[in-house]
Amino acid sequence: MAVGFRFRDYVPEESTEKGFDTLFKLFMQLVTITSGDVAEALSWLNELDKQYGLTDDEYGMGDFIEDLKKKGYIDENEQQLGELRITAKSEQLIRKSALEEIFGKLKRGTQGNHRTPHAGQGDELTTDLRDYQFGDTIEQIEMTESLRNAQLNHGLDGNYLLTEGDLEVRDTEHKTQTSTVLMIDISHSMILYGEDRITPAKKVAMALAELVKQKYPKDFLDIIVFGNDAWQIEVKDLPYLQVGPYHTNTVAGLELAMDLLRKRKTANKQIFMITDGKPTCLKEPGGYYKNSFGLDRKVVNKTLNLAAAARRLKIPITTFMIASDPYLQQFVREFTETNQGKAYYSSLKGLGGLIFEDYKRNRRKSL
Repeated sequence: MAVGFRFRDYVPEESTEKGFDTLFKLFMQLVTITSGDVAEALSWLNELDKQYGLTDDEYGMGDFIEDLKKKGYIDENEQQLGELRITAKSEQLIRKSALEEIFGKLKRGTQGNHRTPHAGQGDELTTDLRDYQFGDTIEQIEMTESLRNAQLNHGLDGNYLLTEGDLEVRDTEHKTQTSTVLMIDISHSMILYGEDRITPAKKVAMALAELVKQKYPKDFLDIIVFGNDAWQIEVKDLPYLQVGPYHTNTVAGLELAMDLLRKRKTANKQIFMITDGKPTCLKEPGGYYKNSFGLDRKVVNKTLNLAAAARRLKIPITTFMIASDPYLQQFVREFTETNQGKAYYSSLKGLGGLIFEDYKRNRRKSL
């Protein structure tokens, strides 16, 4: 009896979530751009609805807002009645979305440490076998290979022996923890000239934080922002990050970054700095010293001194420069040579990929 297949047109089932899903993707992008301002994000979404007809008579914006509340993505601020805010659930989802957008979907690892090329006592097995050495653990012994060696070396008679010389062990790799400080420039120039530079920087920071949490849970990631001053922020604060009317105090940022790394007892330490401009500000006992015109040698020299200090502490600094002015590139080149670090002159589009690859490449054991 012949067996065959009958084909017909595929008709997808109607999804009750279709209206919500379409609006929700847009809402999550808008709430990131508006630095967590739910009211402004919904206002923009309303404008998009008017222009592109995102809703219909079956599912309107009011339904969407109610669903956001029911699903736990937004709630009302108890201290300020009527004000909507995103929840911790939304904050986590924004980070995961940033990770998928910038780095692609990464499978969660079981260990999550940076490997090094040094073989020896560690906690991840390799494919290499070697002779037993004093200090190797029982768990490393490959019993099948060791018993085979005993049979070949001593035979299968009544005096069957398994000696130290028969033992083979599975080699392991050392792993290192990495401590990273991510510095984000929040000076006013990050939104000048009609280009939103702070939103891509925020997304990169959120994606990197989520990457470390999922892939390298034993690593440390600290995030600081710098304008006239520098201060540390929590990962949960990233969606709300905004540019201020600030100059660029790179010295304050580097000082704070190095202070944080001194407290970390890890072999590998590094600083990633995202900026679009030159250092223009210093904090002095009497106030702030500022000069936005050209490269001020007083500010530049102090910045270079810190680059050298970081080099002496074996802290490489990788600068991601999202500006193309030749004289700024010259400054970054001098800064990088002083620190013996790395620099990338990146477009906003390629920023996340560069940081991801550089983070993954840091697999060397500091000896």
